[in-house]
Amino acid sequence: MKEQLYTIPVNDAFRSDCECPVCTLYRELEQNAIEYTLGPSYMEDDNRAMTDRLGFCQQHIQMLYRQKNRLGLALMLKTHTDKTIRDLKELSKSKPSSGGLFKRNTETSPVGSYIRELEGHCFICERITDTFQRYMDTIFHLWKKDPAFREAVAGCKGFCTYHYGLLYETGADKLDKTQYGEFLDCLNTVYFAGMERVNEDIEWFINKYDYRYANEPWKNSKDAIPRGILKTNHSFVEED
Repeated sequence: MKEQLYTIPVNDAFRSDCECPVCTLYRELEQNAIEYTLGPSYMEDDNRAMTDRLGFCQQHIQMLYRQKNRLGLALMLKTHTDKTIRDLKELSKSKPSSGGLFKRNTETSPVGSYIRELEGHCFICERITDTFQRYMDTIFHLWKKDPAFREAVAGCKGFCTYHYGLLYETGADKLDKTQYGEFLDCLNTVYFAGMERVNEDIEWFINKYDYRYANEPWKNSKDAIPRGILKTNHSFVEED
């Protein structure tokens, strides 16, 4: 079929030698967003205003810290903390009402609301979200239109549990009843085959620490732990 918007990265991910093609798509978006955030864009007023307002989640601030541009990160942190201090000083002037001895106060304070709002957002997460959703749409578009893509899904190494669930539920809205039934058959087959394969590799890794297996080959178990973590935790990124 003729390549359309987003079909190239989706096809490439599903034909790659990875434990979860959807994780591969997400990590590529994530890395692009990290590089964008610490690239020349951090000097632009619009981007700085967004990072000041949204901040970063725990995972992405750690990824930013591991990059080489410490000055760029420091500049963003400085203006973000400037805004946080300024906003919270103003909000903290409004005292929450006291509930009394036997009265439970259920009213949310301005300070609490502000912090919960801040904790619920991340500049990088929000930059990724729209394109990732288009990737998901492309997966189901290709499933409906491209027999070669169906073969790629059937031949992949499976998915992490999180993205297995995401594909399982999203497919119900994107495919008709017949298409969805066929998709689930394929999805379940490759997911459980992949999980059981990695599970066996983990078991063999454990066995290698038993003296009875000391002279046995490692087979495919040397990297069983990072692969097992990826299968069970889609956000895992192995350290270099």
